[in-house]
Amino acid sequence: MQKRKLGNSGLEVSAIGLGCMGLSFGYGPATDKQQAIQLIREAYEQGVTFFDTAEAYGKENEELLGEALAPFRKEVVIATKFGFKDGDSKKGQDSHPARIRAVAEESLKRLNTDVIDLFYQHRVDPNVPMEDVAGTVKELIAEGKVKHFGLSEAGVGSIRKAHAVQPVTALQSEYSIWWREPEKEILPTLEELGIGFVPFSPLGKGFLTGAINENTKFDSTDFRNIVPRFSEENRKANQALVELLSAIAQGKKATPAQIALGWLLAQKSWIVPIPGTTKSHRLTENIGGASVNLTDADVKAIDEAFAKTNVQGDRYPAHLQSRVGK
Repeated sequence: MQKRKLGNSGLEVSAIGLGCMGLSFGYGPATDKQQAIQLIREAYEQGVTFFDTAEAYGKENEELLGEALAPFRKEVVIATKFGFKDGDSKKGQDSHPARIRAVAEESLKRLNTDVIDLFYQHRVDPNVPMEDVAGTVKELIAEGKVKHFGLSEAGVGSIRKAHAVQPVTALQSEYSIWWREPEKEILPTLEELGIGFVPFSPLGKGFLTGAINENTKFDSTDFRNIVPRFSEENRKANQALVELLSAIAQGKKATPAQIALGWLLAQKSWIVPIPGTTKSHRLTENIGGASVNLTDADVKAIDEAFAKTNVQGDRYPAHLQSRVGK
């Protein structure tokens, strides 16, 4: 697979990474541990060198990643995150310096490694100055426990404050054909500062694959049950988007998911999407998105077609939306 560098940092990763959250958190029952390890290793065998986890996804998520990647640890980049009280996203943010340090030590153990390649603040903490957060990670980098600093779902003000203290290697936020908000202020800021961008949910939490419709039933523990955009009514209304993507994909002899990923890769050379999956065939399909070459004319045609559609439903319920863009 082609490689990309995240901004000016020099951190080189595969053009498409693997988001590991869904293996044990957020989308229903956890995947069997051995199956999850096998999937992660399949990803590596197919060229993926960038793997994303977080304390908030449960201790087992970092542990299975550490076990799966141990045979080729030096060939891969592992990203994890700090920023929630007791590692529980339901309890709210906590990025106090002592907490950041504690998470770093715990994550190093669970990941079975001596260094965290990319350490993100999971959500901006309104109660801790960004200068203190960036300063703490800067110390961890000086101590050799962390290599690179990242932010997730941060706003322009926070990005600039952090970057002034410790250069930010990457911002991880939601970005896809059906969530274009980062194009307004975030992408220009990242380009100006030389920061890479790692879009999560690049396939619209599965919707852009075409595998979900208004009749789909989610597991009771699936996060999408509380997402307004995934109400039955909105899924029905948004089906036109998938039909449009499918038509474009047919013309390119690709799948809707591959077009969605190819579209992201065509935006900027420093964008690296991290689709997640629990299925081997979907993994291979997603990796194939790196081989979809969309011309400027293709991207323009896709954008013009999507501009005529109207996405229904917010991407987060209100209590979660209040945590982003700070």
